[in-house]
Amino acid sequence: MSDIESFVSNLASFLWGIPLLIVLIGGGLFLLIYSRLIQFKFFFHAIDILRGKFDDKDDIGQISHFSALSTALSATVGMGNIAGVAVAISIGGPGSIFWMWISGIIGMSTKFFTSTLSIMYRGKDSNGDLQGGPMYFITEGLGSKWKPLAVMFSLSGLIGVLPLFNVNQLTQAINDILLIPSGFTVSLNSNILIGFVLIIVTSLVILGGLKRISSVATKLVPFMVGIYMICVIAILIINYDVLPMYIKMIFTDAFVAENYNGEQVYGGVLGALIILGIRRGAFSNEAGIGTAPMAHGAAKTNSPIKEGLVAMLGPAIDTLLVCTLTALAILVTGVWKNEGVSGVTLTALAFEHSMPNIGKYLLLFCIVVFSMSSLFTYSYYGTKCMSFLFGANNKKYYNYIYILSIIIGATTSLSLMINLIDSFFALMAIPTMLATLLLSPKVIVALKKYNSSKKQ
Repeated sequence: MSDIESFVSNLASFLWGIPLLIVLIGGGLFLLIYSRLIQFKFFFHAIDILRGKFDDKDDIGQISHFSALSTALSATVGMGNIAGVAVAISIGGPGSIFWMWISGIIGMSTKFFTSTLSIMYRGKDSNGDLQGGPMYFITEGLGSKWKPLAVMFSLSGLIGVLPLFNVNQLTQAINDILLIPSGFTVSLNSNILIGFVLIIVTSLVILGGLKRISSVATKLVPFMVGIYMICVIAILIINYDVLPMYIKMIFTDAFVAENYNGEQVYGGVLGALIILGIRRGAFSNEAGIGTAPMAHGAAKTNSPIKEGLVAMLGPAIDTLLVCTLTALAILVTGVWKNEGVSGVTLTALAFEHSMPNIGKYLLLFCIVVFSMSSLFTYSYYGTKCMSFLFGANNKKYYNYIYILSIIIGATTSLSLMINLIDSFFALMAIPTMLATLLLSPKVIVALKKYNSSKKQ
């Protein structure tokens, strides 16, 4: 097992090297400038679209703008925000959060382009149903000669969207917060039992298809974000005296990397810190990875630009809001200085520090809701990849693989799970970003037409 962990860790480090950083962040910067800072110019208009102000009942699609965003957010607003942020801080210190913010700001423009393309170039599956996502905008927008890129994305997606990290951290949270303090002995058998319970709950939702998943996500996402925000704001109020110091430290430490304790890469310690922040930011908001466009591609709209603008809000909610709240909670309580503690356990310590006795249980409630919503949506992404590769009639088989993988996530180490998912996220990002950059002129033409019609 140690050999496997070492191999996967080296693979993740290799894939998240300078070339991918250039494609993901350099490409995102290009899209940000090419769109003339669209995330700032159209932010409030995007909120109006999300509210349904410009809906047309005759538009084609399966779910509303709000349902599409909720479905996408139910995957991104999850353990990446609670455990992923904790991992970033435990390795990189406060400065890693600054680079997560940069990833989020750039990610807003990236998500606009990828989700616009997912509507602009919707294709049909083997059953003739309209579908969206990177695999379809690659084949429909670039042509059949580019299909190997679409296949690469879909094959990588089959593994990349497995619920391994979410289940791993949910199991760890249940063990650390509930079972161990209650006197239970945690073992392989107890982890397997947790896995089976998760299998039952997940099966009840995901076997119902997209509409059931989006229905559950629409109800859960606003509720869980609200509860989590209230808890963290309470922690910040309790520790208000050190809050300004840590906000300042996020900026200062981002350029000196005094608290980085991981492996160095090109660019030394600072370069390693930047890659860590970008990597965890990408894991959190998934901008440029290509998962969210699969949800937004099912939106009930005839306007690609509208859906792109709604999708653009995702990284703002996910990284700039929820991740920042988690980071500040960990920092102001001082638990980030605890050596050897990482992932969801670190976040639990922050909650327990400021709200003794009740804090860790409030966090556990949030974690359960975050994780379960992510489990539901990732299964949908996997079936989309399966459908593209092997036909729509065979997509149901992916759910069985997905459900069985829950046991793997519940019984293996955090480092193995996070490096495995990171590796396949990188492999998904390559075709997604290449196709997006090649098709970006088409998006700009559509944006100019949309902007002209909006002014009339």
